[in-house]
Amino acid sequence: MTKLFRSCAAVLAAAAVLTAVTVPASATPARGALLSVTPVETLSLDGVRAKLADSPFGADHVRHGVHAYRLEYRTIDGRGRPTTASGLVALPDDGPRVLPTVAYLHGTRVGKRAVASVDEHNADRPAAYTFAAAGYATVAPDFLGLGTGPGSHPYMDSATETSASVDMLRAARSFAQRLAKALDPKVRITGFSQGGQGAMVLGRALQSGVDRRFSLGALAPISGPYDVLGAELPGIFDGSVSPGSAMFYLSYWTVAMNRTHHIYSDPAEVFKAPYASTIEKLLDGSTDDDVVAKSLPAKLSDLFTDAYLKRVRHPSGGLLEAAHASDGACDWRPRVPVSLYAGTADTDVPIANAESCRRDLRDEGARVRVVNVGPRDHFGTAFTAVPRIVDAFDRVR
Repeated sequence: MTKLFRSCAAVLAAAAVLTAVTVPASATPARGALLSVTPVETLSLDGVRAKLADSPFGADHVRHGVHAYRLEYRTIDGRGRPTTASGLVALPDDGPRVLPTVAYLHGTRVGKRAVASVDEHNADRPAAYTFAAAGYATVAPDFLGLGTGPGSHPYMDSATETSASVDMLRAARSFAQRLAKALDPKVRITGFSQGGQGAMVLGRALQSGVDRRFSLGALAPISGPYDVLGAELPGIFDGSVSPGSAMFYLSYWTVAMNRTHHIYSDPAEVFKAPYASTIEKLLDGSTDDDVVAKSLPAKLSDLFTDAYLKRVRHPSGGLLEAAHASDGACDWRPRVPVSLYAGTADTDVPIANAESCRRDLRDEGARVRVVNVGPRDHFGTAFTAVPRIVDAFDRVR
């Protein structure tokens, strides 16, 4: 283990040497145990400023250079069985020994490699760097089945979003210790789209005491699908969710949820020909997101059977169970103020989701507001909100 300490310290001092540091599996049996560290990118102050200036997030909050690493760690799957997952940790290149901590949870990704720890062109990487360059130890889990983790991604499954994120925080804490650093136990949580919903359930877990070494410090999710039954699924039919987005999300969610909730026995029960014979392969993580989108038809009625669309209007059985597995992110009382960022021109995750979450949180007695970022589309809400959230998190240090 002493060798590991020296190796990781050397990585921080000379992170341009892109070699992985591996922890012997036999020495680390616990959930959250760190298995390997791979340096991903090292950026000087000028380098990160240039990178973020060329991104939609801007460089206004750059105060530090950034060291980024991919961590692999132990976690559990949806049935509680041991598995592994990966994620990105981005650290400022200087600062205090105890670094303020941000958890950033990413949005919907189909392609296995389309995550910040693997893909340098992924938009979630500059989002994480925006926080790291502002001085935060930024922890960005890939979730199960994405990045270098095995198996399929259980899309929008609240339970595994929570467990993978908590275990990523544990792994990041161990890694920081090897660099003679510490993570502030008060975690400021944000996330976009799927990660907005994931941010809420992670916040609930930390507040409930899932790990005594962490607590909830702040909560500011962006454009999350917090209300699948009350906003997102109805939006498919009332026009608030665009047809292209509806097909992408509903097909991905249906195929992913069918692995754990019985929605169909044969894809032909849900998908029309010729898609029924190809859809599961298309959505197994081996295909890039843009290729998936281009492979789907123009109309819902060309992709889904009439019988399935009727079921989506009135969910029951396994379909209803799947919706419940995604819902419930806002049925608790955070002890910190909550800011729900959303945009009025979002036709992927309509602002009705944030409004529903606000109602549920207020019913529980929480202090919550919806921050309307204006007529922004789905990705535009993140580009606008992330810099504002840096400012908000700075105020709670």
